[in-house]
Amino acid sequence: AFPVTVYGNFLPRHIFYRFHAICAYIRCIFVAICMVLFWPSFDVVLADQVSAVIPVLKVKSLKVIFYCHFPDLLLAQHTTMLRRLYRRPIDMLEEASTGMADLILVNSKFTASVFAKTFKSLHAKGINPSVLYPAVNVDQFGQPRAYLPKFLSINRFERKKNIELAILAFATIMSKEASKGILEQIPGGETDISLVITGGFDKRLKENMDYLEELKDLAAKEGVSDKVVFIPSCSTEQRDALLSECRCVLYTPKEEHFGIVPLEAMAAQKPVIACNSGGPLESIKHSITGFLCEPTPQNFSSAMLMLLNDPDMAKKMGMEARSHVEKTFSRQ
Repeated sequence: AFPVTVYGNFLPRHIFYRFHAICAYIRCIFVAICMVLFWPSFDVVLADQVSAVIPVLKVKSLKVIFYCHFPDLLLAQHTTMLRRLYRRPIDMLEEASTGMADLILVNSKFTASVFAKTFKSLHAKGINPSVLYPAVNVDQFGQPRAYLPKFLSINRFERKKNIELAILAFATIMSKEASKGILEQIPGGETDISLVITGGFDKRLKENMDYLEELKDLAAKEGVSDKVVFIPSCSTEQRDALLSECRCVLYTPKEEHFGIVPLEAMAAQKPVIACNSGGPLESIKHSITGFLCEPTPQNFSSAMLMLLNDPDMAKKMGMEARSHVEKTFSRQ
């Protein structure tokens, strides 16, 4: 543990639920100014996500490492002329300030390629990021308690996470025609099979609230609402318990920058079924620690049925997954 000093809590996060980016920049720049004014020099400063602080830190000639999770300008909406005018100076500041860092790190080769395509002027100058994968504490996850016929989805309740894919794939395998008798071979039959959807949820965010209701409506429409369990904002203990008992984890975002959930699942000795794009291409070994699939219910459900029908395969993949994470993504 180490002491944490907080500055700028009095500054707003938004203005009437608008101007989130401007407010975030102001808050972060204020923290950087406080560091320069009230603290002695540092050997190195690690800046995360908001690059606008770098010019302020450079006033003291500090060495700065910037960790870019993903270019912010690609995450923001540019749907109207007003939005484009609002974002233009912010986007220009992001690129210019990012280039002032002494070292730029990104979370995956996928993000590195997007960085080069997005910040073309930096790439032309030979300013390119190095890849530093996120890591997990493998020791946090003990031996799995079971490999029950339960599928687990862990994601923030945001539309870009594509959670509806998990529900549609699950509804597909619950169809007797699609499963070709596999469900009857499972002890307890289809009554034991379930899908648990959990992850970060903030009732203050309209998208979180709306998306949860959309997912519940979809489960009802597909006739599987009695077998789909929603657990918004589960605790770390709950998450670890769910990981310890599920058959596998479904990871549904497309073009995900990296994705820490697959690492946590594999550290917990559970195979992962994910989309064959973005970060999961670098973290999951296809047919060894999980399956990389086209983002369709048919492809996901095929992989789900394989693991549902063969728990020994799930266990073997889980052991391979744990070993893979220990070798490549451990904090050791």
